[in-house]
Amino acid sequence: MRHVAGMAGLAREYDGFIVDLWGVVHDGVAPYPGAAECLARLKAAGKRAALLSNAPRRAAAAAAAMQAMGIGEGLYHALLTSGEATHMMLRDRTDPWFAALGRHVFHLGPERDRNVFEGLDYEPVEEPEQADFVLNTGPDDHRNPTRLEEFEPVLEACQAARLPMVCANPDREVVRGGVRVLCAGALAERYRELGGKVRKVGKPDPAIYAPVLALLGLPRERVLAIGDALETDIAGAAAAGIASAWVLGGIHGQALGDDREAAEEMAGLAGLSPLATLPAFVWEER
Repeated sequence: MRHVAGMAGLAREYDGFIVDLWGVVHDGVAPYPGAAECLARLKAAGKRAALLSNAPRRAAAAAAAMQAMGIGEGLYHALLTSGEATHMMLRDRTDPWFAALGRHVFHLGPERDRNVFEGLDYEPVEEPEQADFVLNTGPDDHRNPTRLEEFEPVLEACQAARLPMVCANPDREVVRGGVRVLCAGALAERYRELGGKVRKVGKPDPAIYAPVLALLGLPRERVLAIGDALETDIAGAAAAGIASAWVLGGIHGQALGDDREAAEEMAGLAGLSPLATLPAFVWEER
């Protein structure tokens, strides 16, 4: 495992990059220092960067949020979110698991994520007992997003109704503006513990990488994935047969800092071997 200060050296070795968003490019509130510049330097070097996020909302909504942060669409080649992939699977219903879902959906998540199913042939309902399935996009706006136990009653109600769950974000948690908050993946894991059936869409499922490679138009051996979460970004890239670089300053930043030995130990315990680590998604050491 190599330990590098920035992306400059790695950029010379690959033609395309699959870049995570939350924890790498921004923290949900503002871009990380040097991240936008790094995207610009990759583009100037003739490299293609596709942003792949487990955000549980449509790609256009994610792009608009980044635009508001000052990260324009001209800085990257393509963008795919797990919310967009979920939307397509709900729309097409070619996957047998999705084809078996009914049309009445109970949405567990904030209003801003309703675009995942809006415009499709589904009828939202107010209570789990009225639904055919539950669409989980994460903590809603009515409960504390840092406390899993606050979601226990709604998860138990969904399980009592025997609802299959579509999880549009496999992440368990993120750091938003310095505060660690739950994601849909944490609710999904608790739902499984209660006996519920769950289908997750997004990293680390290798299937999410196929459309991104198609958008890049490059063979996987010429592509490097950049991410901060071992269990989704790095594990997902490994499952898809894509080399990866691990940004230590994201979700694992509090635990690791820039401790390279600790990073190697953590990756080894997870059975993962990223090509390199770097402290942040920056072009070069400042």
